[in-house]
Parts: sequence; C-alpha cells; structure tokens
Amino acid sequence: MTRPIALVGPTATGKSDLALDLAERLDGEIVNTDAMQLYRGMDIGTAKLPVAERRGVPHHLLDVLEVTETASVAAYQRDARAAVDAIRRRERTPIAVGGSGLYVQALLDDLAFPGTDPAVRARLEAELAEVGPGVLHGRLADVDPDAAASILPGNGRRIVRALEVVEITGRPFAASLPRPGRPRHDTLLVGLDRDTAELDVRIERRVDAMFDAGLVDEVRALEARGLRAGETASRAVGYRELLDVLPDDGSVQLAEARRRIVVATRRLVRRQRSWFRRDGRVRWLDAASPTLVDEVLTLLRDDS
Repeated sequence: MTRPIALVGPTATGKSDLALDLAERLDGEIVNTDAMQLYRGMDIGTAKLPVAERRGVPHHLLDVLEVTETASVAAYQRDARAAVDAIRRRERTPIAVGGSGLYVQALLDDLAFPGTDPAVRARLEAELAEVGPGVLHGRLADVDPDAAASILPGNGRRIVRALEVVEITGRPFAASLPRPGRPRHDTLLVGLDRDTAELDVRIERRVDAMFDAGLVDEVRALEARGLRAGETASRAVGYRELLDVLPDDGSVQLAEARRRIVVATRRLVRRQRSWFRRDGRVRWLDAASPTLVDEVLTLLRDDS
C-alpha cells in the first residue's frame, strides 16, 4: 500500500495521534503540512510531537527553517512532493498531516507560482501601510473579483500578493490558484472534526498544557534568535500573543496573553473549517470515534 493519505481539518482535533496509529498499521511515514512546524525551535506552541513520542515513525518537513526565514509555499511544494515520492519508492505509505490548507493543496493539486517583482511588491506594501488592507481589497475586487472573494479583507499579505500577480502577469490571481480535481497519487483526503463545544474545551486544555510545558521560555529563547524579525514565524498563534507582552511578563500580562491565544486558536479553527469544508474530496470523520483507525482503513479500501 503506497497510496497516500492526507489528514486535514481544524487544530486540536487529534490528527497527529491518528497519523501515528495509521503509520503503525500501514508501515507509513509522516509528511508535515503545518506551515509553522517547519520552524526549528517552534515546538511547544505548534504542538509538534517530540521525537520521543513519534513511536519510531519517520517524520518529514519538520524543523527545516530558522525563525528568521520566510516560509515559501513553492519551496514546500518541491520538498514535500519529493518526500512523498521517496516514501512511495520505499513501498511505504505517505501520511500527510496538518491544518495549513494552502500547503495541503500545494502538495496535492496543480498549484502554480507566478514570479515576483520587488519594485511592485515594495510599492504595494507601502500602500498597504498607508491606507490599510480594506482599501487594497476593494481594488482587488475591481480587478479580480474571484481572488477578492477567496481572500479575507484583513489579510494584507495575500491581498498584496494577489495585486502583484495581476500587475506583473496581466492575468487574474485566481488563475494561479489550484482547481481541485483528482489529487496527486490519488491521495485519500480524510478530515477530522469534533463538536465545537468539545473542541473549545480541548483548546483551553491544550493552551494550559503549553504554558505548563514552558511556552513562555520557548518564545523568549526564540526571540533571542530573531523571532520578532521573522516575517512568517512571528505571526504564529501563541508566539505573536506572547511577543506582545515580553519582556514584561507579569502574571496579569501572561493571563491576558493566554486568553488571547485561546481566542486566536478558536478563530483559526473557524478558518480551517471554512477552507477544508469547501473541498468536496474530503471524507469527514468524527475525531471522537473509538474506531477511527478502522474507519480510515475502510475508506482506503472502499474508495480505491
């Protein structure tokens, strides 16, 4: 069995544990599709499984970037596809795991990466700083309505990128977005979700566990390594909120940071649900089911 499986869905649903269970049953190896787990040292706040808890299962695309580096979906696509192909050549099962929708699509779909123009990008970023994302989003809606519909009005970085692509290529940014068809290598997409109230409780407990495990010290150590300057890494949930209060990390400030991390994680869950629910290829399962592994194996057998 070398047909890949992609486990997707909201954070804190239990994808990592299921991936290990499947890897043990299918002689599998795991490929990370979480953008923030690419970063070395971002362990506690991203819920990255420690090596000792990986049950000897090989993991790929973890700890490949410094926090000062900007994550590139194009580079990820190249490296993740190479990892999947190598796993299949070893006649093992690739299991892709994570909740970063664009990275999942880069791995599985025909996602193109138009070039960039530093001068155009700098001009658009200066405009973003001056007038804010709402104005630029309105401009994008005029020149590329489909792209505007797929990008949140507050996501300045993606709005700038879309306007840049339109300007330098003369084509809609939406034309470069993936059009889901049959996924690469006929990958089986399995979505995990839980009842919202139950997931809210899991998020609260997870954030508490992260603080108990030393999240504040982790962020402080990464700050010394340049985390604040990291364009991508500094925006990660948990790290952004703590950077806002460090070095003044009194109990009141940390309590507020914790509250904001919980709120931001719930917001992330809503975005992930929205992204993956749009993909009709995903076969959704209840993450609380006691027979989850067998349900995935049944899908793998019946959907082949």
